[in-house]
Amino acid sequence: MRTAHKNDYDVVVAGGGPVGLFLACELRLGGADVLVVERLAEVDETIKAGGMNTAGAVTLYRRGLLPDLTAAWERNRWRMRAFLGDREQEPKQKQKQKQKQKQGADAPRTPPKFAGHFAGIMMRGDLFDDSDPAFADIGPADGVGLGVPQVELERILGARAERLGVEVRRGVELTGFDPDEDADGVVVHLGSGEDVRTGWLVGCDGGRSTVRKLAGFDFPGTEPEITGYQAVVEMSGGERLGAGWNTTDVGTYVNGPFPGRILTVEFDGPPADLPHARLRSRGGTPIAPITAEELQAALRRVSGVDEVTIHEVHSSTRFTDNARQASGYRKGRVLLAGDAAHVHSPFGGQGLNLGLGDAMNLGWKLAAVVRGVAPETLLDSYTAERHPIGAWVLDWTRAQIAVMRPDRHARALRRVVTDLALTSAGTTYLVKQISGVWQHYDLPGDHPLTGQSAPDLELADGTRLGDHLHDGRAVLLDLVDDPKLRARAEGYGDRVDVVTVACPGRPELTGLLVRPDGFVAWAADRGDGGHGLEETLDHWFVAT
Repeated sequence: MRTAHKNDYDVVVAGGGPVGLFLACELRLGGADVLVVERLAEVDETIKAGGMNTAGAVTLYRRGLLPDLTAAWERNRWRMRAFLGDREQEPKQKQKQKQKQKQGADAPRTPPKFAGHFAGIMMRGDLFDDSDPAFADIGPADGVGLGVPQVELERILGARAERLGVEVRRGVELTGFDPDEDADGVVVHLGSGEDVRTGWLVGCDGGRSTVRKLAGFDFPGTEPEITGYQAVVEMSGGERLGAGWNTTDVGTYVNGPFPGRILTVEFDGPPADLPHARLRSRGGTPIAPITAEELQAALRRVSGVDEVTIHEVHSSTRFTDNARQASGYRKGRVLLAGDAAHVHSPFGGQGLNLGLGDAMNLGWKLAAVVRGVAPETLLDSYTAERHPIGAWVLDWTRAQIAVMRPDRHARALRRVVTDLALTSAGTTYLVKQISGVWQHYDLPGDHPLTGQSAPDLELADGTRLGDHLHDGRAVLLDLVDDPKLRARAEGYGDRVDVVTVACPGRPELTGLLVRPDGFVAWAADRGDGGHGLEETLDHWFVAT
């Protein structure tokens, strides 16, 4: 008879990018012992996502990271504003002519605000209707993540992981794994030659995920059709390029939003060296470096500006529009999150935010299973809740590719979409989708808030709801000082915090049960009592 061995860690996370680090922090908050292994020895400085949407920023705000995000946002927004301001300056003669035309006219005194883009179709902030209910009660995180690049976010989360006591090993690659025959778990093989025993393995190792491939996850999707480059460069002749997004007969290019940042898209098929995946990821082997000549040729082809010359490349990446998603996010003791679970083009900036949502959803559930306070069946809700949102993101990026194609049919469609986007209803719809405020889960219950991301209620004691979610526990918000309501939460140990406080702005509410990931599991209005609360608590937090 074999002797069972104690696991070295409760969970091993493969991949130390933002998703892997955030998941590790969530697991640690929930009481799990975690190891993160990251192939790269240092934080990857390669240009990637330029910011987060509202849903992503709210996720981090709920863990007390708003000051870090705000500081990063302040550091980056000024260089973008300075560049955009410079590019918007026109020759003095042209400015004078426009000024004369405006005299006596009822024209706006300030330029339209940027509200995002869809396939490079820019939306105007003055057309955005912020009275839409979807944008109510977002709280102080609204807009903060817009200018926080991925590399800064990775540093923020790395510092948080260190504070929480997460072990992160850099320069160490996962090379394989096997089921642990002596215990319920996985034996992880590392490039250092060490074998590590763990109860669970989570692949956060990018679009070319080693974990996904070795575990045999199905990964269906659609084939790629573009070659894209994104880079930060030193160049001359850039003043001849249009600022921002530009559509040409060949494809699309972007100049900005800060000096030297360029992006090109050509519809000539995927890059020859790797046709079936995004080309930058945490996993897999390194790819050939991108030269200044390669970037320059692409930029000249797409822009038609032969005078532009790239002298030096500071950071660069290739990408394509391969769109694939794992059929399920769990196989036994192995799970996937982030790009390991879904890949797509970067248009719309959804990938990083989608991965953070995966981590927030999975972390508290897996930690509860590890601690033995929840059955493994709780993990079924991870795929059930996150897979539909991932599928939506893939279609959102596919739609943008369709509108960006240079053929006549697509250009005709683009004109129609542009007309719609430049209406108040169209702008508001697109901003709602891009921001992620539409995201919800199909949870049992009749109240309109059930399954929604919790409104960041302003409470009578001066706090907000988000302030009570920093520790990663569920919160039962008793808004009417009802002892019977609080009594129903007894027996759930350290998994559910009970907060009794009034909410003057929402007098109709009796209370909310907010899961650790910030989504409402139960809500009731005055007169409804606590109907359904006990069943909801028992479903998510199984009374001890």
